[in-house]
Amino acid sequence: MRGDLVRKLAARCLSTGLAVLAFVVLALTGATGWGLALAVAAVLASAVEQRIRPGADLVAETTLIAAAILVGYSRRLDDGLDLALVATALVLLGLVLLVGPLRTAANLEIRAANLPVRAWTPLFADRLGSALLALLTALALAAALALPAWVALAGSLLVGAGTGVVALDLARRRFRPSAGGGAVGRALRRHQPEFLLYFSAPPGSEYQVTMWLPYLRRIGRPFLVVLREPEFLAPVAAATDAPVVYCPTLRAMDEALVPSLRAAFYVNHGAKNSHCIRFTQLTHIQLHHGDSDKAPSANPVSGIFDRIFVAGQAAIDRYARAGVQIPADKFVVVGRPQVESIEVRPEPARGLANPTVLYTPTWTGHHADADYCSLPVAEELLRRLLARGATVILRAHPYTAQNPASARQLGRLTELLVADRARTGRPHVVGAAARELSLTECVNSSDALVSDVSGVISDYLYSGKPYAVTDMGDAGDRFTERFPLAGSGYVLRRNMSNVDAVLTDLLDTDPLAETRWATRRRYLGDFPAEAYAEAFLSAARRELEPVQELAAPTPV
Repeated sequence: MRGDLVRKLAARCLSTGLAVLAFVVLALTGATGWGLALAVAAVLASAVEQRIRPGADLVAETTLIAAAILVGYSRRLDDGLDLALVATALVLLGLVLLVGPLRTAANLEIRAANLPVRAWTPLFADRLGSALLALLTALALAAALALPAWVALAGSLLVGAGTGVVALDLARRRFRPSAGGGAVGRALRRHQPEFLLYFSAPPGSEYQVTMWLPYLRRIGRPFLVVLREPEFLAPVAAATDAPVVYCPTLRAMDEALVPSLRAAFYVNHGAKNSHCIRFTQLTHIQLHHGDSDKAPSANPVSGIFDRIFVAGQAAIDRYARAGVQIPADKFVVVGRPQVESIEVRPEPARGLANPTVLYTPTWTGHHADADYCSLPVAEELLRRLLARGATVILRAHPYTAQNPASARQLGRLTELLVADRARTGRPHVVGAAARELSLTECVNSSDALVSDVSGVISDYLYSGKPYAVTDMGDAGDRFTERFPLAGSGYVLRRNMSNVDAVLTDLLDTDPLAETRWATRRRYLGDFPAEAYAEAFLSAARRELEPVQELAAPTPV
């Protein structure tokens, strides 16, 4: 997270610094060529900042760059006061002042994918900043070539005309909305969705949605996905053929939640979930995006939902153990459908000579009490695995890069495995290759798991294969009380003092093989493997059945 802040600050300083330098060189020196080159560099730096900080306010930078280019243009032409350049300056001033507000206005418009609607205005408004930077680059080149001033004016008027059309359409949408609702609402009413998947989360969290999309589709009823952040629109839409709608405001949600809807599914406890739960005519169902013994998995906020779909009885016990009182009738045990493709090993494989071990360190979490990340101590673990001839699949949590220290630690582990691969030929899987594999593929390719406290362990449990869990809080004997799933695994101490004994249990003797099967039933339900996902599908379909009205008694 600090690394992200550093990148944003560096981008800001670079774009602002180059803009100021370009203006100073062109306004106060005779180095026109160098000044125009600096202006182009400032434009490029501003474009980079726009990518790193999508909502960045570039008014100061673009004003300085425009002023610098116009000074250089005037000096190149050397014709005194040029009315065409004056008009160009006025148009540029209007563009600089309008781009930000129009982008903000466009971000308040509902957007959709996988629907037969064409809402071009918000998309164009979102790209006005890029259009302005492209115009400034063109003007700098025109100045360098000493093209006539009317060329600059014509280009500015062209971009200005497009901006005016966008501004007028956004104003019409805001102040004179269609009587029958917008195009997205009309298309959704024709689609007649029966349920929705609601999603709000930080960047990089789309996996929470995509893991559920295939199973929501298998319910066999029309549905839609409602997003609250625009960056998820493209990746989620690419993962489904169901309508995907970005709702930036409560008014947009009012348009998207059409009368045919009966239920809303959720995959996390995001703060904006309350914006959807206010629709009391819907049945609100929490799915979660994994099953683990982490503290957030027993969040008291779960109590606001009408139903809580859980993988097994262990999830219900987890809430009780945390002192969270939720009525029993809200819980529905549906298994964890995502594990249905995991290959099950019914008999323990002991004494493997060259095992493949999946290592899945989690991230540091938002708070210290949810920091289960083992990356700081993992180098010793990997060296011991390599000494046993193991092949390692290193698959880190998607949020790992948000913490610079974790990113560096992951980098060192990656280098260690890459060097061993080059030396021994063992096919370790790291980096992009590991991210391209699904968790199911990683599980099926491995003989054992080493993991931090996370939902990966529950999924791995389905395979019947052994796993080890890192105790990063030095809880000792209390560790399995806080995280019962670790009781069927082999617990690695934070200081790695027991790493050899744990790896012997994990890869050679596996004394807990029988215990894991009982734990598997408690955590993942006792459903037949050939129809494991049907438990979820049947439960979901029941929630979509129309409420049966009780017949009024016949008067006597």
